[in-house]
Amino acid sequence: MKENKDTGLIIIGISILAGMFILGYFLNTSVKTFKDYERTVTVRGLAEQEHLADVVIWPIQFTEASNNQEEIYRLLDESSSKVVEFLRNHGISGDEISVDVPVVTDRSAQRWGGEIPGQFRYVASQSVTVYSNNVEDVRAVMREVSELGKQGVVISGEDYQYRTEYLFTRLNDIKPQMIEAATIEARKVAEKFAEDSDSRLGKIKTASQGQFSISDRDRNNPHIKNVRVVSTIVYYLVD
Repeated sequence: MKENKDTGLIIIGISILAGMFILGYFLNTSVKTFKDYERTVTVRGLAEQEHLADVVIWPIQFTEASNNQEEIYRLLDESSSKVVEFLRNHGISGDEISVDVPVVTDRSAQRWGGEIPGQFRYVASQSVTVYSNNVEDVRAVMREVSELGKQGVVISGEDYQYRTEYLFTRLNDIKPQMIEAATIEARKVAEKFAEDSDSRLGKIKTASQGQFSISDRDRNNPHIKNVRVVSTIVYYLVD
């Protein structure tokens, strides 16, 4: 009876030792695996493309001056009609043209006593704006704007708010392609790093897509847009 009891205790002891050995083995393997997965590399991939703007906003501002209030509005109407006719004759459709409200300044109301400065009491400005998707066609018309000067229309363009704008609105169409290109570029950098460190590239730990930016290619070509995105990806490194 005693021998059976001793034998049972020995078996239990051996089982406990074996269990502890197995547990230690798996713990050691788990720790090693965990440490392997702690090794990461963070890389960035850049993707850039150039695209022609697909919207142009072209404000044509003109000015008039007179000492008679009725005459100043008549002159504005004449210049406005000439500008619209010029645009229509050069292929700009009516739904692409809008006439803004005139701004008339009474210089006598602004003086602080004394005589009215300058030759004219009233100075006025107005603009006709072209909003079009036909960017190249509108740019061709811009080169002919001197015709308006020959017709007596005084074109002014000093105000920042009347600067020609070019927009690129098809970003969603190219986003997937650019994100893919940025990801491929980032992986190339990560693979090179892994190779130099005698490692292999593992799975992606985290990935974040940077913001897309759209800017003019250069000062002289604002109608050509540079579209840019940077993706940041963290890869695991394994031996």
